Amino acid sequence: MAEPAVSANRLELLQIADAVAREKVIDKSIVLQAMEEAITRAAKARYGAENEIRAEIDARSGEIRLNRLLQVVEKVENEATEISLAEANRKNPAATVGDYIAEPLPPIDFGRIAAQNAKQVIVQKVRDAERDRMYDEYKDRIGEIVNGAVKRVEYGNVIVDLGRGEAIVRRDETLPRETFRPGDRIRAYVFDVRREQRGPQIFLSRTHPEFMARLFGQEVPEIYDGVVEVVSVARDPGSRAKIAVHSKDSSIDPVGACVGMRGSRVQAVVNELQGEKIDIIQYTPDVASFVVNALAPAEVTKVVLDEDAGRIEVVVPDEQLSLAIGRRGQNVRLASQLTGWDIDILTEAEESERRQKEFATRTAHFMQALDVDETLAQLLASEGFDRVEEVAYVEPHEISSIEGLDEATAEELQNRAKAFLDRQAEEQEARRKELGVADDLAGMEGLTPAMAVALGEAGIKTVEDLADAATDDLTGWTERKAGEVTKHRGAFSDLDVAAAEAEALIMKARVALGWIEAPAPAEAAPEAEA
Repeated sequence: MAEPAVSANRLELLQIADAVAREKVIDKSIVLQAMEEAITRAAKARYGAENEIRAEIDARSGEIRLNRLLQVVEKVENEATEISLAEANRKNPAATVGDYIAEPLPPIDFGRIAAQNAKQVIVQKVRDAERDRMYDEYKDRIGEIVNGAVKRVEYGNVIVDLGRGEAIVRRDETLPRETFRPGDRIRAYVFDVRREQRGPQIFLSRTHPEFMARLFGQEVPEIYDGVVEVVSVARDPGSRAKIAVHSKDSSIDPVGACVGMRGSRVQAVVNELQGEKIDIIQYTPDVASFVVNALAPAEVTKVVLDEDAGRIEVVVPDEQLSLAIGRRGQNVRLASQLTGWDIDILTEAEESERRQKEFATRTAHFMQALDVDETLAQLLASEGFDRVEEVAYVEPHEISSIEGLDEATAEELQNRAKAFLDRQAEEQEARRKELGVADDLAGMEGLTPAMAVALGEAGIKTVEDLADAATDDLTGWTERKAGEVTKHRGAFSDLDVAAAEAEALIMKARVALGWIEAPAPAEAAPEAEA
């Protein structure tokens, strides 16, 4: 009568393993492995921890086999884990030193404590397997929107039940004035999945810019199909947002597709984001047009780009200034984030005043450098001459063609300009030597006397110093922190030197020192055969 009971127990063991595997959505072999480990521990407690015991469960019959493993050695030092070669050969003539002999052990009856320990081992193993499964499942879902139910709220952090796992929406990732209660449905963006000691952590966000892009993807079939592309998103969560869209099909209006019939599509996104106002902007590859669009609803009269500095200057009518900047700078800040450009906003009056100042500065410079009266200096400035170098080296007819000037005057102006530049070069050379800037650095191709002085004043005095510098050390850089923009000056900040030019100088210094190899000259394209 004992045998059927044993069979029933075996069958029950497999059924339990099967049920646990199904419930936790993990592999049945992991559950059986956990059971084997639990039985091994119980057997060690019964027969002694010094023994090397292995438990095996047959996945088909459910039969439990216990074995004590003994390593075959020449001389036995530990009888619990070793067996002599002579003894082993009596059990298995083919045994050699280093092999293991399995010695069957009788099955054990689990006591209360052993059963409790076994349960803890199985629960822990199953929990670990469940965590691995959850991490593997969600690590590939970063960038997706998930739906869940609020399980609880702890110190403003929302714990979300995703069905087969838990996720967290931290307080700073929820929208302002947004409240959740247990049982509420929640939709959020998976922005990070990390392994941590307490298990995998799934981090959700409702403030992430990409959350809005994905919501539009769900509401707008053209975005889902890839016909309309979301280029960039800038958000002030819960308040206002700008989204730039672009159509790959010229017959489809990307803004109209996102707005939908009577605003139905954009309204669905607005409702999900607690009334966040959304400006939908058409993206264009032309930076100036894109910035003008991004500053909507403000009107722009003029745009000036500075590509080297990554800045753009926008001129708006006086009455449009507050609209362009927005409340607390919101409109221009979002436009800057959306386009990736630093935007300076000036009124027409401010721009006119600045132009007049620049004109007066150029006029004074020409008066001092060329020893001419104000009228002639203003004439040169108004004709577009910015620097003395331009006066010195342009074709003479470009000066003589100015109304009121003749060839003799043009020649005299150019002579005076060249004399001024010579004096300036002598002064700069003296200053360069005074600063201790090395001759080989000053003689580098592409380095002007003014640049050599600027390097010396910045503490860059040798070719090695220049080779060790970064481009930002020469041109300066802009730092953004907590919405504040800080400009850091570089050695060439007062000179008209582009970032590419500064980088080329650093590379030349590194080549000269042998730190890097000179780039191979671009090979001429082979001529096409006739």
